[in-house]
Amino acid sequence: MPLLGCIADDFTGATDLANTLVSEGMRVVQVFGIPSETADLPDADAIIVALKSRSIPSQDAIDLALKCLGWLQEQGCKRFLFKYCSTFDSTPEGNIGPVTSALMRALDTDRTIACPAFPDNGRTVFQGHLFVYDTLLSESGMRKHPLNPMTDSNLVRWLQQQTDDQVELLPFLELEKGSAAIWEAIVERPTDGVRRIIVVDTLNNAHLRNLGTALRDLPLLTGGSGIGLGLPEAYRISGLLPGLRSSVDFPEIEGMEAIIAGSCSSMTLRQIAYMQDRCPSCQLLLKDVLANPHLVADVLNWAEPLLNNGPVLIYSSSDPESVKAAQREGGALDIGIKFEQALAAIARGLVDKGVRKLVVAGGETSGAVVSALGVEAIRIGPQIDPGVPWVESLGDRPLALALKSGNFGEESFFEKAFSVLES
Repeated sequence: MPLLGCIADDFTGATDLANTLVSEGMRVVQVFGIPSETADLPDADAIIVALKSRSIPSQDAIDLALKCLGWLQEQGCKRFLFKYCSTFDSTPEGNIGPVTSALMRALDTDRTIACPAFPDNGRTVFQGHLFVYDTLLSESGMRKHPLNPMTDSNLVRWLQQQTDDQVELLPFLELEKGSAAIWEAIVERPTDGVRRIIVVDTLNNAHLRNLGTALRDLPLLTGGSGIGLGLPEAYRISGLLPGLRSSVDFPEIEGMEAIIAGSCSSMTLRQIAYMQDRCPSCQLLLKDVLANPHLVADVLNWAEPLLNNGPVLIYSSSDPESVKAAQREGGALDIGIKFEQALAAIARGLVDKGVRKLVVAGGETSGAVVSALGVEAIRIGPQIDPGVPWVESLGDRPLALALKSGNFGEESFFEKAFSVLES
């Protein structure tokens, strides 16, 4: 019976968390959306439900998270984790705060933490401020995010705008004292009837492991995938989990290769530029998405004769100025949806033509592609870069998928991804 039930607000983030838990010896099943009653899921220590709730209206995100929580409780889960991006993608209205508060009330708990840190990918929190490597979040590329521009690095201040619950900080000096001090500061401290969300400074993996040990008995934790680093061992030590689980060998999947990119993050743009010199590429332009009814067929006809010679790259990603111009012309949400729909239809067409190894860049794009392909559940394979593994879709037509958050991966990520499968 599963112990840990995870609610992820996008598809790439869910896979990122799954990769972390598997690397620490947990058996993990990841599903996309709440499965049907007839879904046949393998035994697991943790179930991760991947949602597309990051940028939808707050009440819709709350309703979806609560429905997901109820389903996870029905599966037997006793501990819960709300997973969001390590760059805290949200607006001043939500959805991180509203969903966290709703889950606290549903689980009747008066305290939880907010811990987006992922040191292996340069995301750390110091004095309540979120850093991307050595740059404040508000001075990084996230300040120009087309949907959730992050203009304030102070997580206490940003999160307090999103919730009526009290938001506080546990500074790094307390983290340095170890798990006993963390337990005393968070678990033992009386809340006097006030619900508290505690932003925790986190500078390294040792802090994450101390958090896991100290907070293993809290019903709800929230954060990025890094918070999963210390939980499996903490659960084993406390007797909630059996011994270390060995990973399952990733099967060899034969077929052609392709890359679909919809993220406009600075790292994805660099990865596209790197790959353009190494494989055929095709950019979806706004005028075609808006006015060309044959766009999907045109792109597939372009790709078909090229697939036998290696991967093709199809992308809608563009620089921030071009994105803003497109949003002014068609509306931010409407344009984003149109691009996602086009990329998802192209991905489905590529699979129909024999593509079995598919890299997808961008959380929203990954969600659209996975939905279009009818993928309901996956298992985790080898890691490409921190936070991004290959995964195998479960079902009659196995696919190798790499679902990459926009900011993750090295510049050579796309090229490296396919070499990992060959090694």
